[in-house]
Amino acid sequence: MPTPPTTKQGNLTLLRVAITLQTLAVFVAPITAGLLLSVPSGRVLHSASAYGVFTVSLLHVVAAVLAWRPGGGSARPILYAAGFFGLTLAQIALGIAHVKTLHVPLGVLLFGMSVVQLGWVWGGRTRVAAAA
Repeated sequence: MPTPPTTKQGNLTLLRVAITLQTLAVFVAPITAGLLLSVPSGRVLHSASAYGVFTVSLLHVVAAVLAWRPGGGSARPILYAAGFFGLTLAQIALGIAHVKTLHVPLGVLLFGMSVVQLGWVWGGRTRVAAAA
């Protein structure tokens, strides 16, 4: 009979889910930006994708805190999550202000950062940090 997952494993799973959803949300945002330029409802879709990125990046912060707290491991994932959330807020502000010269490159940076975090959380570095 398999043993039930511990709280630490459950929180790591939550962190993995949060970063995976974050990466997917950041991937969808430029698709809806293309729709913004080509269909009448594009503005609504791009706005909805921005709300999605905001929500999952906030979930990422919560999951990072929960993954850190029970084991007393490194707080580094919290710093990454908080930094990503801060850049997400800047991205939203730049989008609202229509500053495309900064909005587009920051979106590319956010996607790259999210993919790197996804590699870390699924690649095993988090297990080492959580075990410490």
